[in-house]
Amino acid sequence: MASAGDSCCVSLTQCFFDYSTPKTLVIRSKAVGAINRLCQALVVAYIIGYVCVLKKGYQDTDSVISSVTTKVKGIALTNTSDLGMRIWDTADYIIPPQEENSFFVLTNLNITPNQTQSHCPENPGPDSSCSSDQDCKKGYRDHRLSGVRTGRCVKFSGTNKTCEVMAWCPLEKGGEPPDPPMLAEAENFTVLIKNSIRYPKFNFSKRNILPHINTTYLSQCVFNPKTDPDCPIFRLRDIVAEAGEDFQAMAVHGGVMGVQIRWDCDLDMPQSWCVPRYTFRRLDNKDPENNVAPGYNFRFAKYYKNSDGDEIRTLIKGYGIRFDIMVFGKAGKFNIVPTLLNIGAGLGLMGLVSVVCDCFVLVLMRKRHLYRERKYSYVDDFELLSNEAP
Repeated sequence: MASAGDSCCVSLTQCFFDYSTPKTLVIRSKAVGAINRLCQALVVAYIIGYVCVLKKGYQDTDSVISSVTTKVKGIALTNTSDLGMRIWDTADYIIPPQEENSFFVLTNLNITPNQTQSHCPENPGPDSSCSSDQDCKKGYRDHRLSGVRTGRCVKFSGTNKTCEVMAWCPLEKGGEPPDPPMLAEAENFTVLIKNSIRYPKFNFSKRNILPHINTTYLSQCVFNPKTDPDCPIFRLRDIVAEAGEDFQAMAVHGGVMGVQIRWDCDLDMPQSWCVPRYTFRRLDNKDPENNVAPGYNFRFAKYYKNSDGDEIRTLIKGYGIRFDIMVFGKAGKFNIVPTLLNIGAGLGLMGLVSVVCDCFVLVLMRKRHLYRERKYSYVDDFELLSNEAP
């Protein structure tokens, strides 16, 4: 019988022309047997518990295709020096009226009324202050300023002089938005989110207005994760609160909220079990140390003409909250092909059991040299020929 040292090839040529054939060696050892059965049990548990039950490896899967529409309702009352007492409805604070998978609600605003196309001094600043007409180049324009310079240096107020510009005058005044926000009542606005989904591979369609929801219930319900988890109508204050934010604080400078709808459906189960799950989170940055240009805002104008036919506009710098609706989901259904592939891949792990047991027997056991002698046998072809000779 060959010794352990004979396991190394004498030369590269001899190794190249070697051939190994399987040999069965039965080891009657409680320790080795226990390790063998434990490893087999772990592999079977992995196949059944993780692959089949947890990951549903017996199912074919498909990703969701979705469409979303929204409808916001609510009325707010404001009383300002620029606009007086005014009622705001959806035509005023939903800008634009339709967006893809999102909607914007106006919560705060800075108003510059009665602007006309005329000449006026630029707002004071390092790029607009002047002492004479030579400091104001005629025709000069800068995207950071408000208009085109006329070449004149005029009095702004008191001792301040700035370059005159041709623009919409009077110019918009800079500054912080009102706090508390002008449209603080927007927290009570509600939005109806209509979401239709489809899994084309399984020819399965559904929408978040579930079959058991009737017109009466829909006209009265408001989403609550505990009492009304299936209601598709959401109060804006509740959406922000579910994300751990305060609506009134967020409404001052605006922000971006995410409404996440997840459709994870097991189509081997009844279709009534396939229902949407709603979660909410704030998407824009709210870092107190990096707070340059916080929130979300944009400018828009309302145009009209006076009795003389002159065009006049009211400029509004609007602050508000944009709600982005994101739909995720995956559906699964039994299919024999992924079932066989996953079970076959799992059974392939059984080969690792013998590797683990061999390592334990040949490396860790006290009588490992005896096992090596029993496991490996070497036969040279010239020995076979000499045994066959008469």
